[in-house]
Amino acid sequence: MSALSERPENPSVGVAIPHESASAHVSGLAKYTDDLAGRAQGTLHAYPVQVPHAHARITALRTEPALAVPGVVRVLTAADVPGVNDSGIHHDEPLFPDEVMFYGHAVCWVLGESLEAARLGAAAVEVDVEPLPALITVPEAIAAGSFQGGRPVMTRGDVDAGFAASAHVFEGEFEFAGQEHFYLETHAALAQVDENDQIFVQSSTQHPTETQEIVAHVLGLRSHEVTVQCLRMGGGFGGKEMQPHGFAAIAALGAVLTGRPVRVRLSRLQDMTMSGKRHGFHSRWRVGFDAEGRLQALDATLTADGGWSLDLSAPVLSRALCHIDNAYYLPHVRVQGFIARTNKTSSTAFRGFGGPQGMLVIEDILGRCAPLLGIDPITLQRRNFYADGQTTPYGQPVNQMTRLTTAWDQVISNGDISARQREIAAFNATHPHTKRALAMTPVKFGISFNLTAFNQAGALVHIYKDGSVLINHGGTEMGQGLHTKMLQVAATALGVPLSTVRLAPTRTDKVPNTSATAASVGSDINGGAVKNACDQLRQRLHEVAATRLGAHAHDVRIVDGVARALGSNQTLEWNELVKAAYWQRVQLSAAGFYRTEGLHWNAETFQGTPFKYFGHGVAAAEVEVDGFTGAYRTRRVDIVHDVGDSLSPLVDIGQIEGGFVQGAGWLTLEDLRWDAKTGRLLTQTPSTYKLPSFSEMPEVFNVSLLADVPEDGVVYGSKASGEVPLMLAFCVREALRQAAAAFGPVGTSVELASPATPEAVYWALDTARNRSDVAAYG
Repeated sequence: MSALSERPENPSVGVAIPHESASAHVSGLAKYTDDLAGRAQGTLHAYPVQVPHAHARITALRTEPALAVPGVVRVLTAADVPGVNDSGIHHDEPLFPDEVMFYGHAVCWVLGESLEAARLGAAAVEVDVEPLPALITVPEAIAAGSFQGGRPVMTRGDVDAGFAASAHVFEGEFEFAGQEHFYLETHAALAQVDENDQIFVQSSTQHPTETQEIVAHVLGLRSHEVTVQCLRMGGGFGGKEMQPHGFAAIAALGAVLTGRPVRVRLSRLQDMTMSGKRHGFHSRWRVGFDAEGRLQALDATLTADGGWSLDLSAPVLSRALCHIDNAYYLPHVRVQGFIARTNKTSSTAFRGFGGPQGMLVIEDILGRCAPLLGIDPITLQRRNFYADGQTTPYGQPVNQMTRLTTAWDQVISNGDISARQREIAAFNATHPHTKRALAMTPVKFGISFNLTAFNQAGALVHIYKDGSVLINHGGTEMGQGLHTKMLQVAATALGVPLSTVRLAPTRTDKVPNTSATAASVGSDINGGAVKNACDQLRQRLHEVAATRLGAHAHDVRIVDGVARALGSNQTLEWNELVKAAYWQRVQLSAAGFYRTEGLHWNAETFQGTPFKYFGHGVAAAEVEVDGFTGAYRTRRVDIVHDVGDSLSPLVDIGQIEGGFVQGAGWLTLEDLRWDAKTGRLLTQTPSTYKLPSFSEMPEVFNVSLLADVPEDGVVYGSKASGEVPLMLAFCVREALRQAAAAFGPVGTSVELASPATPEAVYWALDTARNRSDVAAYG
């Protein structure tokens, strides 16, 4: 085991402790970005002027009526921007556009003494437009040739030869929806200018460094003139990786122009109509199997709905291509990718970042084809698993399939799958109007940013003279427990009790040039940086302790805040050791750094080793479907998940449960719908956009962590738990497919929409039932 992965005696990591802010969350004491506005005297409120057209050219913008509204202080327009009028990294997202690109696009912002004054001012602004043709759906964009970004191709083997050698060939088409992030805290920013003209922005952002850079170039400043802090977020899920920058820039611009603090906080309606969502995809595929049901060839085209701008669509598409194999070996494969440009909000990062979309395609293929092959879906899936030593279509070796097969076997055993399948068959035989089904799905998900350069992190650790420790790292906390894990990492690395360590908010003037807290690597890279800083400090303290204990520094150990030498009973308390170090003029502060080793990626050839390792998990779900309405309930879910040697088991189990439920929401409930003519988002409130609630939770929900699987080369042997569990929810959708098919004759294959809402399930089961009628009267 490497030094990075090896755990010392009595570590704080691995202990099941609550989230570090859990009590503050449930008591309402936790502060978020918008809560800080009340502390800033004279804060102005910003309100957007949204245009109700999907695509239009602005011919006139009259702001004078707004200035006549009592309480309105200023209207921000493109003419006010001293730097670059753009809030995107590709320079394709004007902060103040002259062309409306989606329904609800903000063209200017009103600043008021109160939110109500700003709202009334925004309503008074007059905007004249020339409507332009709009493309709302992906098929429309494909037909019109409306694409943006690159068009990657992933190939291996000879696809044509693979089809020629296949005993069974099937083809199909599958379009599935995106997903609203629906974080509890909407987008928010608070900006002010201090006495030294330093711009200070409080932002609900997953990427403070990029927010800093965008604010700086909008204001025509350099990065050292802008500081961005993220105290915590009330959820992010990827939606605050790129999208917060423009809102922070509006607040900062307003603060510079007025000399007063400016607050931006979107209402739920504004957030849903102005900010991006998970990419929906359209896919076409052709697949070949041999006589035993082993995959031989796959030829597919994936088209992502990028919305109006590029945002993160290119890496999302790349990850989708990289994950179309999921856990299955594809000898011959050709997958092409496209990004459609549509007149909708710009699609952005969302938990899984394209991986779920790629995996959904192959799981849908297997789910459709299993009945046509006459093979039980669980058998078909297991038969096509990778074997250790095989490589992915993009060339990365697969070396941990024993973990996945172990998890698979544990779910089968612990979930009593065989016996329950027999019970389900007996139930279905006696219940013509209600059917049950059980499905399993595996997950193999690559961990690292696809862009190698992003796989780095920094940290700053201080030890004060009284022995207390303060850590600061580049990751952001959005409820996922990153700060909890970093506290445990620091306490373990220094050998002190957890109560000794405190964590400071994420700030760009403390740790610069950070990567986004995304791609499930928050703990891996920031934990590596925190440990690196602590290792430096511990080594210095070992030298000090060695002189006091009369031993060699290599023989000194610090455990539970007590230093001692091997083979000696003499001890030195932590506080005394720190004081001694101070009086010996030993530096008690250290900057840590981490870079993920072993990564390389060629985006042109679509080959390389983009991932440090693969996260694994297996889930089984049992559902019951009503034949009259398509309504269903999830009776039981069993999950076994690989998180390596967990840094914080309670946090990881929470991530697995939450990720699964969020994935089930995407696949079965959350139905984004736009008006096909106007481009208006129809599901723009909680009353029309259904989210998972307690009623959708599995009646029995068993989650366990795969035991005795430390991951070498990762901080304290852990593995990521952020995104991987979301894809475990595929089993719910596949169980619904099988339950719908059970209304028809044996061997019925049904196509199931995604999300598989009760309405969609009803139409699937009705199709199966009609096939049964045809067979009966045939």
